[in-house]
Amino acid sequence: MPVCGGIERTSAVVIGTGLSGLAVASELQRRGVEAIVVDGLDLLGAGNPANTSSLQRCDAADAATLRERNEILRHLRNYAASHNLDVRNNVRALQLDHLDADGPLAGGHELPVPGNTAQHWAVSTPGGILYADHLVLTRCAHSQLRRMLAELGVAAGQNLMAAMHAIGMYLVGVGELITPTPKEVLRQAKLVGQAISAKVNSDGVPALLPGGLALPA
Repeated sequence: MPVCGGIERTSAVVIGTGLSGLAVASELQRRGVEAIVVDGLDLLGAGNPANTSSLQRCDAADAATLRERNEILRHLRNYAASHNLDVRNNVRALQLDHLDADGPLAGGHELPVPGNTAQHWAVSTPGGILYADHLVLTRCAHSQLRRMLAELGVAAGQNLMAAMHAIGMYLVGVGELITPTPKEVLRQAKLVGQAISAKVNSDGVPALLPGGLALPA
């Protein structure tokens, strides 16, 4: 939803236009949560460079898994097109900033939604800044996440996911020790969609919207 020149405001920004990003964006859309999907990161944290080729990928382990992944990805892309998901394949996230909801936004802008007390994120892109209450990362290794949280002043401790969720950050498409299967990615996406929907609709999680995505068994 455009706010003013180069600035947009949404409930969630999903970083990654592949299987993981489309899966969680589809879950959010089905639950009535507004989201913008952009391409992967060039930078992690406050201006610290990261080589995107080093990010952990969700690649297939064998031919059967590759076929399954491609079939699910085809369904997700069709769903995104037919349901007008806001997927920006040619827009790359350049930098992430975690913002104090009680203070000014990046560049001195005021909060677009007065009185909103949720955690806020600013995602810088070549075309401007996307402001969101929730941020979903894909293909990002746990070691990178811990470093990023440390740069944000967040002590992750042993429970990395709890520390991320406390500041409105979520992860889809990465396993603890092994690359997750496509079905595991879908499971993670569903859980993240439920968690964000519960926060956005704090008076109760709404029923799924009609036209849900039917994926191959």
